[in-house]
Amino acid sequence: MSYPANYRYTREHEWIQLDGTIGTIGITDYAQNSLGDIVYVDVPKVGDKVTANSTFGSVESVKAVSDLYSPVTGTVTATNDALKTSPDKINEAPHDTWIIKVELADPAQFEKLLDAAAYESFIAEEQ
Repeated sequence: MSYPANYRYTREHEWIQLDGTIGTIGITDYAQNSLGDIVYVDVPKVGDKVTANSTFGSVESVKAVSDLYSPVTGTVTATNDALKTSPDKINEAPHDTWIIKVELADPAQFEKLLDAAAYESFIAEEQ
């Protein structure tokens, strides 16, 4: 699968898309493929603070529970409520299914994340 060029990525396999100062965050195809069938997603509440490189929730699959790490520091502005009843949407379309939206405290953090080419190189090394 190709990774969207307009997204940035973390070494923990999260993606973020930036629209102004709002970052939309999800997990990559590599992450969902490694996890298997996702059965539950635990997310923070709107208004909660998240910190770059710190956990903000978790994804539970039939294989394991995996922490979610925020690529940026900021405040949660939205959560994807559809994931409460259909967490498998992440398996179906990982790069179209967002988990949370965050207002970035420092939009420059976005530029420091891996671009698509660097992320693809990183996962090639992991395999």
